Amino acid sequence: MTPLVLVHGFMGGSAQWDLQLADLGAHREVIAIDLPGFGKNNHMPANASIEGYAKWVIGELRSKGFGKYDLLGHSMGGMIVQEMVRHDPDQINRLVLYSTGPVGVLPGRFETIAQSKARAKLDGAKATARRIAATWFLDREQGEDYAGCAAIAERATTEAIAAGLDAMEGWSGTDHLGDIKQQSLVIWGDKDRTYPWSQTELLWRGIPHTNLAVVPGCAHAVHLEKPAIFNSLLIDWLEG
Repeated sequence: MTPLVLVHGFMGGSAQWDLQLADLGAHREVIAIDLPGFGKNNHMPANASIEGYAKWVIGELRSKGFGKYDLLGHSMGGMIVQEMVRHDPDQINRLVLYSTGPVGVLPGRFETIAQSKARAKLDGAKATARRIAATWFLDREQGEDYAGCAAIAERATTEAIAAGLDAMEGWSGTDHLGDIKQQSLVIWGDKDRTYPWSQTELLWRGIPHTNLAVVPGCAHAVHLEKPAIFNSLLIDWLEG
């Protein structure tokens, strides 16, 4: 069975996938990545480019002896996996783009990248992590898994936050959507405050072989707000 690689988003980490590992792990091997500067790899220097993150993940998979794999990217991780398709197309089987888009500037985001940069400098890493993590949940700080998600986000340093924002701001994959040959699934929560429908629609219409799943009543962290629905969608599509 083809292994599934999970790439988290900005200020995320592999621990965010704990609600998926049991269900998905019953069907296949799951590799949850910690990007440099985030999660369990917060001691590593972060990268200031999406391409740099993509090449780092590919290098990690090669060093562990993985061949072909299915690939899922969440949020900034969705940008990273789009870039991975460009650099490792022959090894990627199926592609899942979850709560993400093809434009790093994120039009319609809850605040601009520039505002996030300025507030991160003013407020510091911990306050920034907790504030931004709250936007990922429909009920913000009252979300059931907010506390755990915020604790993971807090592991990001000020330098990693700045690097991640720079990486997103400097990236666009719009011109390459038509080159994605993999069977692809786009997953989006209909109350997402980070990626509006316009971004999701660009992926859905721009990638040649794409299915779309819109999950109602949740925001940016569908896999935490409605894990049973998310896991069922993912398993059904991957095995289809």
